[in-house]
This record gives sequence, C-alpha cells and structure tokens, in this order.
Amino acid sequence: MACELVHISDHDLPELLSAALAAKQRFKPGVITYSRKVFLPLTNLCRDYCGYCIFRRDPGDPGAHTMTPDEVLEVVRNGEKLGCTEALFSLGDKPELNFPEMRETLRHLGYSSTLQYLEAMCELVLRETTLLPHPNPGLLSAEWITRLATVSPSMGVMLESTNAALLQPGAAHDNAPDKVPAKRLRTIEEAGKQDVPFTTGLLIGIGETPEDRVDTLLAIRELHRRYGHIQEVIVQNFRVKPAIPMRNWPEPTHGEMLRTVAVARLLMPDVNIQAPPNLSSPYYDDLVDAGINDWGGISPLTPDFINPEKPWPHLEELKLRTESKGFSLRQRLPVYPEFLPAATRRPGLLAEKLNAAADPQGYARQAAA
Repeated sequence: MACELVHISDHDLPELLSAALAAKQRFKPGVITYSRKVFLPLTNLCRDYCGYCIFRRDPGDPGAHTMTPDEVLEVVRNGEKLGCTEALFSLGDKPELNFPEMRETLRHLGYSSTLQYLEAMCELVLRETTLLPHPNPGLLSAEWITRLATVSPSMGVMLESTNAALLQPGAAHDNAPDKVPAKRLRTIEEAGKQDVPFTTGLLIGIGETPEDRVDTLLAIRELHRRYGHIQEVIVQNFRVKPAIPMRNWPEPTHGEMLRTVAVARLLMPDVNIQAPPNLSSPYYDDLVDAGINDWGGISPLTPDFINPEKPWPHLEELKLRTESKGFSLRQRLPVYPEFLPAATRRPGLLAEKLNAAADPQGYARQAAA
C-alpha cells in the first residue's frame, strides 16, 4: 500500500495529503515546533566522498577547518544571546583514520580521536552555557553512544537510504565507507538498546527509487517499534550544487517531497516528522499539508553549512507562514518533550541543564520572541 501511495497521481494527491494531515492532528494537534540552534561544523574533514556533499574537505582544500574550543564557545555564546537552545555539532566521519593532518590537529588540541574531541566540546558547551548539544558524528559504537549520551540529551545519524546499490562506482555513496546501510542501522539500533533519544531520516533524490524510500521508512519504523527511541524522522530532499560530483543530477520534485512526507506520516503516525523549510523554499508551507509537525533546527546566527546556498527562513516569516496554515509555532529543545524522561534519567549536569531549559510541558522554557 505504501509503495502505491508514494506513486499516487496528482489527481489523488490531495486525498493522500488530507489523510496525512489528519494523522498529524491526532498526534500533535494545533502546533508545529522548531529548535532554535547554532550550527557548529566542528570539522569538515571527512573520509567519505559522497557525490552530493559540499561540506566535506580534504586537508589543504580551501575552507578546510577544525574549530578550536574558543571558536566553539564564541559561536555558542552569541547564540545564547539570541535565545538559542541547541548546539548542533556536525562533522566529518572519523577523518583521522585517513588524514595524518587531522591526527596532528587532534594531538595539538590534546585528543586522540575526533569523537573524543567532540565529547569534550559537548561537555564544554554543557558546562559553560545554557545550550544543549546535539551531535551528528556519523557511525558510533556502543561505547561512544554511552559516552556521548552523558553530555548530550539526543544525537542522530541520517540513515539516508537502505539501498546498498548507492555504494556502487559512480553512485552517490561511491567511496563512502561509512554510508553502508547495515552499519548505519546498527548505530541506530544500538542507540535504541541504550534508550537514547535519536534523530534519523532519509535523503531523497540521490539515485534511490520511490520503493527504496518506503523501504527506508519501514526500516526506521521497525527499529522504533522495537526500542521506542526514534524522536524524529527527517525527510530531506537533495539539492544540486555547482561544485559537487552530482551537479547534473535531477532534483526530486516538490510533488515527490510531499508524497514522501505524507507516506512517512501515515507509516509512523506517532513519530515526529520533520522537513527542512530552506530546502523547499519558497513553497515550504506546503509541507504542513503533508503532515510534518516540526521544521527542524533554525538558526538566527549561523548558516546551514550543509546547504549554504539555501538560507533558513527568518523566524518571523516562519511563524507567519505556520500560522497561515492554522498552527502555532513553538520552540522546543533538541530533545522532544516526550523524550525528556529518557534524557534526564541519569542524575548529573545534563539532567540539571535539561530541567533548567525545559518548561512544564517539556518545550523551551524561555522561548525567544
């Protein structure tokens, strides 16, 4: 049935969207959330060479950079002044395994691995500011999930696709050893075993079929049914950039995006479904009709370093567009309200910071104006 719906005709699309919106309203009526964040590209060195990525660099490339602790704190403190509550850490996957330059950078900073440095920076943000870290570090072992869960209330890795054919020569994940679907599923499952609130999702338009999209959603749903830890599923659409290997690749249509979001909502009626508004501008408010209940992280300070050519909407515009659809816009923390008990189960600094940041309903206590 889901495979039929993802191919639904334009004539029948309104009926699909209506069903998805009704499911969203049963789940979280009347509200669309977002997280006010700063985006911290801790390092853009990466050992993976994905065909759609403009973020990654090799050592010596223009723009190659690893943030220092002072740089991290400067951005976070500026975000704090603007009412941000999330410090999103994005970084290349284990670049020190490929690059001696990264090993030397880490040695100079006093760390033996990128994950160890990430852990320290999450702890620094947690200790020195009111923002809450949310790391997206790529593949993680059980040990590293445990360690990062002590300094961040939630974390994530995009599954992207269950289609292993994308690893073939010339495909999107050619020469990207960390994008093997089974490995990413293992990380998501291990987070479930440890009851860690987890964000994942799919990237559409990178060479997968509509049936692959359904298969990816079903794989996520199965892990959530087993462990109950998927706090958010992101449906993200590929966007062409001039400097990427996939620069001549066709982008998914707006209709494909709406169909995928709607099917995600119907397959997972009790899971938070998010789609980035900047990647569907200027028609991003249509995503509300397809059943999303969250806009994801929006920054009043930092760009989207993954899609720098697509600026986030101003928060006032986002509020007006959301309200025009009949919903109120509400600021949440990086961890969703219903997952706060899991994130605060261990006493310590993280639990203290979460309790200080959350209002009685589990949203951001002092939502910025």
